[in-house]
Amino acid sequence: MESAIHAVEDEKFDIKTQCHVNSNEDGDRFVGIKAESDKAMVYFPIGYELPESDAEIRTDIKHLIQVLAEFTTKEDRLLAANKFAAPQTVDFPINAYRNVIEYYLSTGKYYVETDPIFVTAASGNQDWPRTVKEQMPLVQRKGDVSSFIFTSFTVRASTPNYAKQITQINRYCVYEAFQKLGWLYVPFMPEEPEPHPTVTESIAIVRGKMSGTNDDKKRKLFQGMLDMLNYMDEKTSEKQFYFGTDDFDHVWEKLIDRAFGERDKDKYFPRSRWHLDYGKYKEKRPLMPDTIMIYNGKYYVLDAKCYKYGWTGNPDHLPNGSSINKQITYGEYLEKYKGIGADSIFNAFIMPFNMGKNFFKITNFIGNIGEATGDWRKNQKLYERIQGIVLDTRYLMYHYSGKPLKEKVALAECIETVLGKPLIPAGAEALPEYKPVKYEFSSPPVIMVAEDPAPYGVKKEDE
Repeated sequence: MESAIHAVEDEKFDIKTQCHVNSNEDGDRFVGIKAESDKAMVYFPIGYELPESDAEIRTDIKHLIQVLAEFTTKEDRLLAANKFAAPQTVDFPINAYRNVIEYYLSTGKYYVETDPIFVTAASGNQDWPRTVKEQMPLVQRKGDVSSFIFTSFTVRASTPNYAKQITQINRYCVYEAFQKLGWLYVPFMPEEPEPHPTVTESIAIVRGKMSGTNDDKKRKLFQGMLDMLNYMDEKTSEKQFYFGTDDFDHVWEKLIDRAFGERDKDKYFPRSRWHLDYGKYKEKRPLMPDTIMIYNGKYYVLDAKCYKYGWTGNPDHLPNGSSINKQITYGEYLEKYKGIGADSIFNAFIMPFNMGKNFFKITNFIGNIGEATGDWRKNQKLYERIQGIVLDTRYLMYHYSGKPLKEKVALAECIETVLGKPLIPAGAEALPEYKPVKYEFSSPPVIMVAEDPAPYGVKKEDE
């Protein structure tokens, strides 16, 4: 009764077939989980290398959910799919479903409350009034004194009560959660729930239970159940749900900023304003570099670009002229208005790639693929030469927290390879006449489903 799981999946079920690594092409930019009808697919960001084993892939899927939950807002989770007349909101409470599943798997049973009972036993929490009334003692005589010796006692105990409504509601929530996300954890399904209160009644019951406990584990479970029930109460489609974003670019920027950036970066932003002849002056939003990294007395202006160059190798997929010129402006602002020496200011674009499968034969998690300059500059200063850096997508997603020093040192060294590069000719007049170049590339596969074993392991990095 407590743990009623039975197999419903084919033993040959391969979770890799439910995974897709997107290409950042139009119509293939979604990152997250989509479930339509009875089929669910997990979409990973460009540059992601899926591991080989089933267990590692399940771990990566759960980690992807964690990253998306941390770095996306309700506004980010908005899908503009062609089949919808308007953008489709994706406010699916995925962590609530996960909490309900994980409580069930960690305890091995449904949530069950107990009723107090009294039983006869040789030891336990003795109830003496009941013992004296209900048990027959042995009589021991010593001289003229008689004493009673009890060999059995009436003791307090408890018994599970599976008929309580909170257990019925939990069984219902567990089943619903497994229908949508259970395949992330195990190839099994719990048995179908027995009759239970309506969703509206269940919400009131769970709220009452949550207000009556201070147990953090129970409160987390009840909150998960409550979020699930509220979601189901909105009459959402039972066969369709989404959790993710079409705009992983913002997630990439936040990952880079969390891993390498300074918290007070706004003081490094060049600002501008309108001084109007009519009305009050208007301050414009400042130019905002994605990330300012400071290491060893040097300043690195980082622009996170979730572009597909790291996957295609096509120069047309690199940051354009406006992005290049903005980076130069940032560096110039630091030098002229923040008093930082030009030899301590570096510039870089950070783009995703797959260190196990790329055009550059880079096998480390980070690499330098070239530099960008402005034809209007003399290109004598380091910040005028923006370094192109590629960073392994999966590696970053596992190493973004805690301001990792190893990764910061590796990024700084990678950017500073500019110090060993030859000088760039000054100005456009020193450059050869531009001639269009036709690039021919073998198209990478649209779907990448763990074709090769992962060339690296996160566990190995941590060991």
